[in-house]
Amino acid sequence: MTAAQAASVMAARKPGFSPRVGLVLGSGLGGLVDAMEDGTAIPYADLAGFPTPTVAGHGGTLWLGQLGGVAVACLAGRAHAYEGRGAGVMNGAVRTLRQAGCDILLLTNAAGSLNPDAGPGSLMLITDHINFTGANPLMGEDGDNFVDMTDAYDPDLRAGLRRAAQALGIALTEGVYIWFTGPSFETPAEIRASKALGADLVGMSTVPEAIVARQCGLRVAALSMITNMAAGLDLAPITHAQILDVAARAAGDMQRLLVGFLGALS
Repeated sequence: MTAAQAASVMAARKPGFSPRVGLVLGSGLGGLVDAMEDGTAIPYADLAGFPTPTVAGHGGTLWLGQLGGVAVACLAGRAHAYEGRGAGVMNGAVRTLRQAGCDILLLTNAAGSLNPDAGPGSLMLITDHINFTGANPLMGEDGDNFVDMTDAYDPDLRAGLRRAAQALGIALTEGVYIWFTGPSFETPAEIRASKALGADLVGMSTVPEAIVARQCGLRVAALSMITNMAAGLDLAPITHAQILDVAARAAGDMQRLLVGFLGALS
């Protein structure tokens, strides 16, 4: 009953509000909540099944309000498997969004690029993913866990994001995201292996949320803010501070794209 309990708290804190879209903000992107109208904040600590993140650049607040004219439930920060709570750490939060009325889940993240034409500060639309972790958020759970992941990232939503980017003059590349658990960054050998498998960008989140979202019937789209070139593709060392800095400086395009996309949904 965790999702129902958390959805009841949301309904009590903002009566009459029914979110259509759930939005998860990745590393350094928490400032996007500033664009929300009539926002109501609920600490994760008040919501059963919402884990408080422990990593810099991730808050721990659910915001309910309007973005681009659409009712949105915005998760300012996410927890990760590498924090020691397993691949299903965000299951309760994602299922709560569905319980509360969302039919779309927009995922954002900071990621490393394997594509030399998509450098730091650019945006990439995720078309598919590779789970390189050996873990799955549905392991050990009750219910129908044999989820079809064909078109896990909804083709119509992806087309809408492309249209919004074109209308706004925002360059938007596309690619396959490969999920590593972290928290250590990948080795150059792992990046070479990832390229051989067909990956275009790499990160430590998003995939488990997409899997559980598809299980509970949410349509999914995902955007990455490219914050660095992947290991072995650049002489500069990779640091979490660097990732947060690039994400903060380039978040404007992400905000404009999300608002433009949501505006076309309304």
